[in-house]
Amino acid sequence: MSWTPGVTPRISTHLDPRLLLAFVTVAEELHFTRAAARLYVAQQALSRDVRRLERELGAELFLRTTRQVTLTADGERLVPYARRVLGAQEELLAAFRQGRPLLVDLNSPGLGTGRRVLHRARELAPEQELMARYESGLAGAAGELLAGRLDVSFGRFAGLDPVLRAGLDHQLVRYEPMAVLLPEGHRLASLAEVPVDALAGEAVYAGAGNPRTSEWTDLARRLFEGRDIEVAAPAPMAVGEEEFERVMAKTGTPILAVVDFPAMPRAVLRPLVDPVPLSAVSLVWRKGLVHPGFDALRRAAVEIGNADGWLRRPVNGWIPAIDVDMLKRGK
Repeated sequence: MSWTPGVTPRISTHLDPRLLLAFVTVAEELHFTRAAARLYVAQQALSRDVRRLERELGAELFLRTTRQVTLTADGERLVPYARRVLGAQEELLAAFRQGRPLLVDLNSPGLGTGRRVLHRARELAPEQELMARYESGLAGAAGELLAGRLDVSFGRFAGLDPVLRAGLDHQLVRYEPMAVLLPEGHRLASLAEVPVDALAGEAVYAGAGNPRTSEWTDLARRLFEGRDIEVAAPAPMAVGEEEFERVMAKTGTPILAVVDFPAMPRAVLRPLVDPVPLSAVSLVWRKGLVHPGFDALRRAAVEIGNADGWLRRPVNGWIPAIDVDMLKRGK
């Protein structure tokens, strides 16, 4: 790493222990791919954390070539300090864990992505208590996360207000294909797949008027823009699956959904194509969260994502430009 000669670098007064863990793991492996596998993170994310630590310390920690990774003198000097900090953190956590449950918001009981990750995390850490909660949408959960009344949630991070995002962190879990839920008698219900443009002239329900799901409504507006598709007017606020089904059946309005949306009576779920719209689902938590159940949750997300190809975007996949930019920047 380099800086202007004669200028003293501004060293951060606060270091995220996650950055030290990334550094120590790379220092032990001297290989970014193996270190990323140990931490259950993407190699790109690990490299980004190491670069951030180097910026905050104002020092180059590793020498990287195409063939090997070695510690610099500053890197060697940092190793014992970093290990002591991480050890002290582990002692502190052990003193205060006392079995506190991790509160995991799954948005809605029927949605599969968060539920699968939670179930796998429970298998990975059976000694931990991971409790499910249901806050309807990420926008609704964000305030609860920041207040400490929830620990983690799932949803589209880019759709949150920047003020909320500033206190949160996220890990991309899945590019989830989107779908449309149609009344049985709808003109498109006989199709196996519904081209997005075939919805022209329709008003499609996407949670408009519900402040708890505003990130989903924003995604719908970006998808429908320029396609002559309207976001349906707000429906009466329905609490619970049974009430939601009743209200939607009464209005007969198509519903923007995801491919694993739960079945509803007298309705059919059809994947959207041409393009395949994707919802970038992230695991979201308040900055600074430390909990062994949370570590298991992150590992579970990476494990399932790798096994099921959750992070592979189809050639004709679509996500909003704001999401693409945020995911590239990791913010």
